[in-house]
Parts: sequence; structure tokens; C-alpha cells
Amino acid sequence: MEIAQNTVVAFHYTLKNDSGEVLDSSEGREPLTYLHGAGNIVPGLEKEMAGKTEGEKFEVRVDSTEGYGEVQPALVQEVPRDAFQGVDNVEPGMQFQAQTEGGPLLVTVKDVQGDTVTVDGNHPLAGEALNFDVSIQEVREASAEEVEHGHVHGEDGHEH
Repeated sequence: MEIAQNTVVAFHYTLKNDSGEVLDSSEGREPLTYLHGAGNIVPGLEKEMAGKTEGEKFEVRVDSTEGYGEVQPALVQEVPRDAFQGVDNVEPGMQFQAQTEGGPLLVTVKDVQGDTVTVDGNHPLAGEALNFDVSIQEVREASAEEVEHGHVHGEDGHEH
């Protein structure tokens, strides 16, 4: 069966940056499973998956515009230290969920200078090309419930 709209795909992957550094991998874990056409994986990879079949292996480079997007300077902001009430020691690398006008946003602390904390709401891989090694493990038709909900359900059905 070919990967197409409303198919469930299970695949193993290794993700590297342009320097060849491994950023993520499913090695040693269960394959990643998603509903094709529902926007559950980065757009560039989903586009490359279309038409592939179980057992296929391929490599693909996804530009940042079809991955996690370009870096948006407006998402880097300085906020007062007292915005982190209840956190004794705010350090670079820490992540927090910020409440914004557009809803919740995961931010990463980039710098702390006195009473000022610089946070970045961009995805950590924004602005980077993504290099995937992919191995398709399984392709099947999605159930009506999976299509309706926009994501894959586990072996025992509905899990949320």
C-alpha cells in the first residue's frame, strides 16, 4: 500500500543537521507512527513520504521553510526576572510555557543578566535544514475514528 491521504504510517528515522550531528533518532524505540495528511509531522517530510511503500528506505533534506520554519526575531524577548515566580534559579536552557495572546508558547531561556531574562519562543530547530534517514515499517488505512480525530490511535483504540 502506498502512503497517501488518511493512511497510518510507522517509520524509523534518524535526524541530522547539516554538520552530520544526530539530533534525534527512533533507534532502540518503537517506530514513529502518524496519520498522513493531518499535519502531524513537519510538512517537508510528509510531502516526501507520499507515494512510498512499506520496506522503502530513503534520505531527504528538508529546508527550514518546510521544517520548523525560519527564526522569528519577534519571538526572542527580554522579560523581567519576577515573571518566573516560584523558580529560584533561572538558567539558560530551561524551558517554560508562556501564556501569550495567541495561546500557550514553549520558550527557552537564552540568557540571564541581573533582573532580565532573555527567552526564545522559536522551535530549537527553527532556521535549520533537517536531514532524515527514513525506513518505512508499515502502511495501513486509517480508521474512521483516526481520520475524524486527526491522529493515530493505539492498538487498543482511543487513548485520549
